[in-house]
Amino acid sequence: MATEYFPDGKTPIDGWFYDVSVPELSELGKQYVLTSHGILDDGKLHTTEIQALIDAASRDGGGVIVVPRGTYLTGALFFRPGVNLYVSDGGTLRGSDDPADYPLTETRIEGEVCRYFPALINADGVDGFTMCGPGTIDGNGMRAWRAFWLRREWNPDCTNKDEQRPRLVYISNSRDVLVAGLRLQNSHFWTNHIYRCQRVKFIGCSIYSPASPVRAPSTDAVDIDVCTDVLIKNCYMEVNDDSVVLKGGKGPWADTDPANGSNERVLVEDCVYGFCHGCLTCGSESVHNKNILVRRIKVLDGSNLLWLKLRPDTPQLYEYITVEEVEGKIENFLTVRPWTQFFDLKGRADKPKSLAEHITLRNCDCDCGVYMNVAPSPEQYDLRDFTLEDLNIRAKDYGFTGDIGESFTAKNVSVEKK
Repeated sequence: MATEYFPDGKTPIDGWFYDVSVPELSELGKQYVLTSHGILDDGKLHTTEIQALIDAASRDGGGVIVVPRGTYLTGALFFRPGVNLYVSDGGTLRGSDDPADYPLTETRIEGEVCRYFPALINADGVDGFTMCGPGTIDGNGMRAWRAFWLRREWNPDCTNKDEQRPRLVYISNSRDVLVAGLRLQNSHFWTNHIYRCQRVKFIGCSIYSPASPVRAPSTDAVDIDVCTDVLIKNCYMEVNDDSVVLKGGKGPWADTDPANGSNERVLVEDCVYGFCHGCLTCGSESVHNKNILVRRIKVLDGSNLLWLKLRPDTPQLYEYITVEEVEGKIENFLTVRPWTQFFDLKGRADKPKSLAEHITLRNCDCDCGVYMNVAPSPEQYDLRDFTLEDLNIRAKDYGFTGDIGESFTAKNVSVEKK
């Protein structure tokens, strides 16, 4: 097989990205089946019992917590080294809808490390963590969604953190992580959040949150936050916010904060997107993203294919990003605009300047509302080396028609006005 490279043309896509094997239950170690330990499908909250089982499995050398057929209710769970999670066919691990069942802890959220609510599933420093199976992890987020929109009606400026609610999955400071086969749905807040991780794979997952009749606010499918080597493959993502989101920090000195950092070597391929706000989004809290490749995807109904959010209060560098082999229906093919939500210079006198360069979209066949939803803002950011190549676009509106920056090129691009 010929060597493939990330968008910088120098960094090879190594063999780790091509290994999409998923272990059988029998390969995950000693099995701790919930029902064998008195944890039943009885509608009662079993956080204490499940956590005790996780802790016991870790003390005894590790293994796998098995969720059998049925629905098992729990609050926040914290996985330990050597302990995996398997959800069987017909099995559902369901989160409590009471915030009190998610005790405050130090965590990472919205570009900062702070005290906040943990996720339903938490794994910190758990190298080799695997969660898989054909079953479902359900956040049970309806109560939180209704409360959020009620608060927004009362205070339109309230932030996500003002209406406190947990994520579905938070994995941090871990290596060689695998999430495979699961249906991950109805999160109160972000669905999957990985922070300071290396070599993480999402394979064959279905990630879902509704846009109606009650919108599930800020339920991103996968938030990648200061991570290297991430593979998202053969997944279906339909969420009421962005699907794959690159995080990393925000604020006027975000690039000097040791808690923040870059995302590098991210590959998203062979995925299908239902409704979402962004298929690949850089921001809204992001410092540096490099060597990001999205390819062979189908979009059923998305708002933005590639969305570069550029904050006027944060120094940002987005480089070597390629989106290719895309087909489907998208409202905005390329979106590049300032992102001013919760703008705060925190006393900095000047506005930090940002840069997006070596951005490529190619080999795409799409129906669009707007082809180029681009807003040049030379006082805030520079746009350089954008390449649009081998595109077959049908759009209601071409959008911006000027030069979006230095070295902007279009090769074999057909844009038909609908």
